[in-house]
Amino acid sequence: MTITTIFFDIGGVLLTDGWGHVSRRAAADKFGLDWDEYSERHEKVAHAIETNQLSLEAYLTRTIFFRPRSFSREEFCKFIFAQSQPYPETIEIARRLATSQKYFTATINNEIFELNVYRLQTFGLRNIFPVFFSSCFLGIRKPDEAIYRLALQVAQRKPEECLFIDDREVNLECPREMGLQTILYDSASQLRNALPQQGIDISG
Repeated sequence: MTITTIFFDIGGVLLTDGWGHVSRRAAADKFGLDWDEYSERHEKVAHAIETNQLSLEAYLTRTIFFRPRSFSREEFCKFIFAQSQPYPETIEIARRLATSQKYFTATINNEIFELNVYRLQTFGLRNIFPVFFSSCFLGIRKPDEAIYRLALQVAQRKPEECLFIDDREVNLECPREMGLQTILYDSASQLRNALPQQGIDISG
């Protein structure tokens, strides 16, 4: 069946990870945090923060400011948001696919609510995608089957006419089992070569 719908991950594909392992490790180094302690506290609330059951403010209290610090919440938040950077070439590929009007495009991503809203606005993703299946909006997250099933139901698409692009194999396993085509993202050039193999025209 011809692909009509393309779902993109955001962190690791269109932008750098929002608040992934690398960024958290950099924060620990910059602010002198005990990495093991912070990592353990983060993992305990990771699901809650990405499904919007916990605000960013509450997350900071649980993971960082449960004791006095030599830095402020504002400083730490500024660092969090500063970690987000675009992958311009991949964003351009998504823009071309969207503006061609040959495909319905959307995102399926795990993200902290406050960070997600900032990233969609700051990097112009709202101008490309009509809908965002973000964990913080839906209360479910990858790699749970429910988030992919919901995306298909809302988009009113059959699995076999959809393609999902993600930079983590674990997030592609369930969609593949459901019948979606998948691409494990590595770089913009790799994606540019992989899309035509799925019969997708990227000429714009």
